[in-house]
Formats: sequence, C-alpha cells, structure tokens
Amino acid sequence: MRKGQILCPTDFSETASHALSYAIEMANLYQVGFRLLHVVEQPVGDENYQILAITPDELAKSMEDAAAEKMKSLLAKLDSNLAVETMIRRGDAVTEILAEAEESAAGMIVIASHGRTGFSHFLHTNVAEAVANGAKCPVLVVK
Repeated sequence: MRKGQILCPTDFSETASHALSYAIEMANLYQVGFRLLHVVEQPVGDENYQILAITPDELAKSMEDAAAEKMKSLLAKLDSNLAVETMIRRGDAVTEILAEAEESAAGMIVIASHGRTGFSHFLHTNVAEAVANGAKCPVLVVK
C-alpha cells in the first residue's frame, strides 16, 4: 500500500465527500498521491424512436463536461498539498473503477457506501460492495 496511489471514486454526493476526506487522510499518512475518479454511465437511447433530442454520445459528452466542472469545484475546496490526479471514465461504475485501480496500480481504494438496505439494496446495484469484492488491492468503504 505504501507505494501505490489512493483511488477515490466519487459521485459528488455528501457521502462521497466524506470518503474523500478519508482518502486525503490516508494519502497524507502514507505520503502518496491520490486519484479522484468519476464514472459517467453511458446513456442509452435510440435515434429511431426520437427519444433523445441529441445522440447518446453527445449526452455522454455533456455529462462528462458537467462532471469535469464539478471535479474542478471539488479540487478547489481541498486543503491538501498532495499530488491529485483526476479521471473521468465512461461506462459501468464497478467495471471502470476496478479497471482504473488495476491500470493505475492503486495501493488502496477509498469508496463511499450509501448504506442501502432491504428492498432499496435489492433494486440498486451496490457499487461499493461490488468494488470491495472485485478489487485486488485493499478497499476502505466509508459510510
């Protein structure tokens, strides 16, 4: 762990902000940089049905631009002298987080869990749980 960067996926929620503070704390402790990651899910639509006024790729690009602005705003608020890299990927959150961890040889993943239980847990994919089960590095799940 002491060598690899800390990967901190974010969905810009309050819970993810809380996890980010843990990521900064861990990065300071181990004197490593950290990578802030946001995953934009690929929108689906069919131009033949005229559901979207723009193509799914245009919508995804717009979502990426909005995420980049949120990322800049988030970085401006950080009180850290550590090296911070930002990354925006497109696709399934779990797949992209695990791929980024593997490609960047992350030493640890610090991820937020929204703590859903019961029927809500059944309906929504638990990204933090899937990442913790699939990661090859340590994962800190923050509630």
